[in-house]
Amino acid sequence: MNAQAFALHPQLLADTFPLRDLALSRVLLMDDARYTWLILVPMRADLRDWIDLVHADQHRLTDEIDLCSHALRTVARPDKLNLAALGNMVPQLHVHLVARHVGDAAWPKPVWGVGERTRFSPAALAARKSILLAELTRHFER
Repeated sequence: MNAQAFALHPQLLADTFPLRDLALSRVLLMDDARYTWLILVPMRADLRDWIDLVHADQHRLTDEIDLCSHALRTVARPDKLNLAALGNMVPQLHVHLVARHVGDAAWPKPVWGVGERTRFSPAALAARKSILLAELTRHFER
């Protein structure tokens, strides 16, 4: 598996906006303004499950999840951070981090399949990306 062969799954391309690349993962913002929702995709070819990562990359992904979780907590002040790596619809290994609030559009259920997605307006997208990028950079540079 080499990084040059990495390609983002078409569904992830359609549903997200890129934020930044970390050492292992591409960090994406889900295009649903109802939630502050990041997706981390390890930039390795042909990964479906956690166990497909080499041991060192498993640890690196855990560190990147930690970094992104802290940034989400600072930005969104959630009641709960949801972490999931399901892959039932998109087989490429990816990890969802969703900042949840009591009373949000899906609370207390999972965010998938609840209501209609609210796509970001250009202004709201720019604002959300800016604050998340600043916070990710702040946590990454610690």
